Amino acid sequence: MNDKRRQFIKSGLVGAAGISILPSFVFGKPLGHVPPSEKVNLACCGIGHRGGSITKSLHETGLANIVALCDVDMGAPHTEEVMKMFPDVPRFKDFREMFDKMGKDIEAVSVGTPDFSHFPITMLAMSLGKHVYVEKPMARTFQEVQLMMDGAKKYKVATQMGNQGHSEANYFQFKAWKEAGIIKDVTNMTAHMNGRRRWHGWDTNIISYPDKQPIPDTLDWNTWHTTAHWHDYNEDFVNGQWRCWYDFGMGALGDWGAHIMDTAHEFLDLGLPEEVIPTRLDGHNTFFFPMETTLEFKFPKRADMPAMTITWYDGQNNIPPVPAGYGVSELDPNIPPPSDGQLQPAKLNPGKIIYGKDLTFKGGSHGSTLSIIPEEKAKDMASQLPEVMESPSNHFANFLKACKGEEKCRSSFDIAGPLSQVFTLGVLSQRLKAHLKFDRESKQITNHALANQLLAGVPPRKGWEEYYKL
Repeated sequence: MNDKRRQFIKSGLVGAAGISILPSFVFGKPLGHVPPSEKVNLACCGIGHRGGSITKSLHETGLANIVALCDVDMGAPHTEEVMKMFPDVPRFKDFREMFDKMGKDIEAVSVGTPDFSHFPITMLAMSLGKHVYVEKPMARTFQEVQLMMDGAKKYKVATQMGNQGHSEANYFQFKAWKEAGIIKDVTNMTAHMNGRRRWHGWDTNIISYPDKQPIPDTLDWNTWHTTAHWHDYNEDFVNGQWRCWYDFGMGALGDWGAHIMDTAHEFLDLGLPEEVIPTRLDGHNTFFFPMETTLEFKFPKRADMPAMTITWYDGQNNIPPVPAGYGVSELDPNIPPPSDGQLQPAKLNPGKIIYGKDLTFKGGSHGSTLSIIPEEKAKDMASQLPEVMESPSNHFANFLKACKGEEKCRSSFDIAGPLSQVFTLGVLSQRLKAHLKFDRESKQITNHALANQLLAGVPPRKGWEEYYKL
């Protein structure tokens, strides 16, 4: 980091230590306030692949002015579409330079970069008074998520994690059904994602990271790492492949968990688990995620709600059992039925099965709604189901309206943070092949010293320590 950028960050630290909100005169208008009649001046970090989709979706709301584009691989094929959409917008490869040169012109930031780099971009943005939309999961380690939650409170900015189903029908239905007592006394939930992942088919008997390859001319490989420790460039680290590696991504759980578990986690007030138990880790190794994973997350009794277990299944050959009346008839004779004799479908779309005392529900991911099973029971319950309101805004408009003070973010960091921390605990259990016991009060792992140390992750790369102090 050059001296100018280092001084830029340190000046933010001085301000953060002295006051809870940066002074409004820094930006020329009251911090956090975007007049309702104006569009939000938005900088987009990550403009290819998923980041590009986020950029386009925020633009399509009509509520944002795109004022800066930032991507470490600016000019690569996957960034060209967004670059062509905004040919006159300033471009940067380093988010620190973007804030250094354009901080006064930016009111909000989208972060559509790899999981491990969400944290430093988000922390710097919030410390400068910028509202932040960050793709799920919030960050890669438990401590990073905690610091992001604390930062959102400290700097009083609008925050939104990008699990877009939280602004669609599933969100409003689950909320209405829980409030009406339709969903109650839930003791178990199955969450499943059985599609092929990028690492399926890789050799799990590995002893090192992939071989060094030439760095593409368009790519700032040093800045790509942000806080992560150095790895020689290989194509299996970029363009979505980062999701495969413990050092960079969060696997299937971090990718899909927020689209499947989110509403149950919020409206059943689950918080953090007391235990995470790995019951299946096929193809386990210390570099990338297992081929098949089953994890049990144990949550305690909450108020008048009973203790609850969420069982997570991923992997192509790790299909969960389904209850009678599930409604799927396609069967694979090569997969034997479970020991209780219940049949299971050959394939399941990503989704969930929720087991209450009196009712069982099945649902998909993202915004797809729940249905009561079996079908006969659903027909009997039809007249008792409450009316469900329509969403007043999609997830992107919800964020931008929150920047303008017109709505509250539905997946703000205080809601999305504990959910993301659940995923970080699950990934630790996968990586260490360990049953973890977690103290919800002290937020410490009590039975595994290394896992407890890894709640904070490994120390950041030299020169990137400041982001943990903002």
